[in-house]
Amino acid sequence: MIDWKTEWKPLAWIAAGFVVFFWLPIGWPRFDGAVTEALALTKWYAREHVLLCLVPAFFIAGAIASFVSQAAVMKYLGPKAPKVVAYGVASVSGAILAVCSCTVLPLFAGIHQMGAGLGPATAFLYSGPAINVLAVVLTASVLGAKLGAARAVGAVLFALVIGALMALIFRRSEQDRVDAAMVLPEPDGVRPLGQAAAFFAAQVAILVFANWARPDDPTGIWFAIWRAKWWLTSAGAASLAVVLVRWYTLAAWKAFAIAAPTAVLALVRPEHPELAFTAGVLGLAVVTARDTSELGLWFASSWGYAKQILPLLLGGVLVAGLLLGRPGYEGLIPSGWVEGAVGGNGVGATLFASIAGALMYFATLTEVPILQGLIGAGMGPGPSLALLLAGPALSLPNIVVIASVIGWKKTSVYVGLVVVMATISGLIYGTFIA
Repeated sequence: MIDWKTEWKPLAWIAAGFVVFFWLPIGWPRFDGAVTEALALTKWYAREHVLLCLVPAFFIAGAIASFVSQAAVMKYLGPKAPKVVAYGVASVSGAILAVCSCTVLPLFAGIHQMGAGLGPATAFLYSGPAINVLAVVLTASVLGAKLGAARAVGAVLFALVIGALMALIFRRSEQDRVDAAMVLPEPDGVRPLGQAAAFFAAQVAILVFANWARPDDPTGIWFAIWRAKWWLTSAGAASLAVVLVRWYTLAAWKAFAIAAPTAVLALVRPEHPELAFTAGVLGLAVVTARDTSELGLWFASSWGYAKQILPLLLGGVLVAGLLLGRPGYEGLIPSGWVEGAVGGNGVGATLFASIAGALMYFATLTEVPILQGLIGAGMGPGPSLALLLAGPALSLPNIVVIASVIGWKKTSVYVGLVVVMATISGLIYGTFIA
């Protein structure tokens, strides 16, 4: 006999799925268009972000788990670490990386898993995509120096205040980390700081320069870096090879086997540098996956983060595309609703801009032209700043992955803090400053 006390949940899921597909509005133009936009956004994300952004981030996160001792993380980022040191390291690290809201996730998961306090970890989570020097400069040049300065100041303060509030709100759960830190043994065989710094610096250089966006101004240092981005990325890859051979047990012939096809593709197909990048990534993955020493552990940790995060991200991007579409294209939610809701400078418009920014997905730097179009449609200065402070740091895919790392309760509080602070900052800016 069937026990419906335990079987009602499968029945409910089956019934819900049947109802959804039975009434699926195929043929309704908005629904058909939204499905197309969802697939188009996911395709774009897979092409533009998975290989160049997420794959290097997975390797960095795996390196944190494999080569950085838990005691070292607890010393500088743990609950017992001096607050000035912990939050300073977290915010500065995020600012240097200048990654998007999705790329920062493997790094956040890595330092949190290794024992970083919730406050510094969430400060790092916010600062990575928000404190982006190039984005702040682009905001100032396109939308005005006043809004650019407000974005820069607000992002720095957000990272520190949100991290401190998260640590305060969840101080009881943080006490468990303090107790764990008290019994951690001293790590054995820790590598010299110079070796670890060179190892991580090479990987960060690959991540940063491979994703360096082209600035609108065809002059200056930012444009010069963009023109040389693949040379700089190659220099980072060469440095990583040297470090792995010299200090991390990689045989020189294996490094050459990875570098040779990568260099050939770079010379033969310079118009498609992603081919050479792919060859390098695949070569490194194959070599480290078959390694039985510490490099094999590095790959295993990186693969673990990829399995955890990538499916959630792609699913989140698919849903975000279905609901909101791509920039310039509509999903199920008409763009006119968004433009009408953020008009003016009131409390409702500013709050809506914060919530919309927290759910929408912005690739690095794309928030500026999107905001430019919304301002042209009547968006006020307060909602503009609120969108800039909430948008780049959060997104629907980002929220789903954060919840898988720290749970929905803490994630909800984090998202709520970002939305509330963005709203308050927007109101202050729109009323008293702009």
